[in-house]
Amino acid sequence: MITDPIADCLTRIRNGCLAKKDIIYIQYSKLKQNILQILLEQGFIVNYKLKTNKIIKVYLKYIYPNKNSVIKYIKRISKPSLRKYSSSKNLPRVLNGLGIAIISTSKGIITDKLARKKKLGGEIICYVY
Repeated sequence: MITDPIADCLTRIRNGCLAKKDIIYIQYSKLKQNILQILLEQGFIVNYKLKTNKIIKVYLKYIYPNKNSVIKYIKRISKPSLRKYSSSKNLPRVLNGLGIAIISTSKGIITDKLARKKKLGGEIICYVY
């Protein structure tokens, strides 16, 4: 049993990037699919597909010829034991705007830039750069 499935998802992505894997597999949940959709839109992964009803196939993105990962840093911020919330005015800026923070708001899972634009606060899920 996994106590924090989002942390497990982010750890699988981090370990896959460090091991220079092209494809990783993650257990399906709608929240994980929304996080992967944001990573796809922001250019951190190549693509993802629902392989079966319970598995997501994630294609990681690299910079060639050395096969360096596009994702340099991915970290879970809000944990089940310690939730981190922020108002729209106090949303974090990751690497002065070069990275993204993924925020869970009342309007869904969005990036910090979009949350600032829509003036929404929420739970800070993770940082990616």
